[in-house]
Amino acid sequence: MLSNKQFYDVIEKTPLIAFDMLIYYKNKYLMGVRNNEPAMGYLFNVGGRIHKLETIEQACKRLTKVELGIFIPFNRFEFHMNTQHIYENNVFNNETGTHYVCMCYKCELDEEEYDHINIADQHSDCLWLTSDEILNNVNVHKNAKAYFN
Repeated sequence: MLSNKQFYDVIEKTPLIAFDMLIYYKNKYLMGVRNNEPAMGYLFNVGGRIHKLETIEQACKRLTKVELGIFIPFNRFEFHMNTQHIYENNVFNNETGTHYVCMCYKCELDEEEYDHINIADQHSDCLWLTSDEILNNVNVHKNAKAYFN
């Protein structure tokens, strides 16, 4: 783990690599209200950055457990798309922007998994929305909407 100062230095100098997840059940996608910048207050799909020396499979294991409260193995995910998210601020302040290179994968939950979802503290609430509802909802961040265009 990086200290806040170390992480801020990374944000200032390099892009971050993210493992983004489109989690769905019965044609509705999980969207959480973000508690932190960037994109605080917006509905966004779950995911997070990949740590140095962490494989995608390891990041998936960590992030599904942390973000969803359940473990979903990487082999259950289907590649969706690569993209990037660029923000004018970061988790610490408005002085430096954040640049994410995002690898997005999707996964359909079974009923038991759906019943046991417990979103992380990074989100104050969650909604299950269809792709049309996501595209038409003003509270969904434009970077999250890009996964559905």
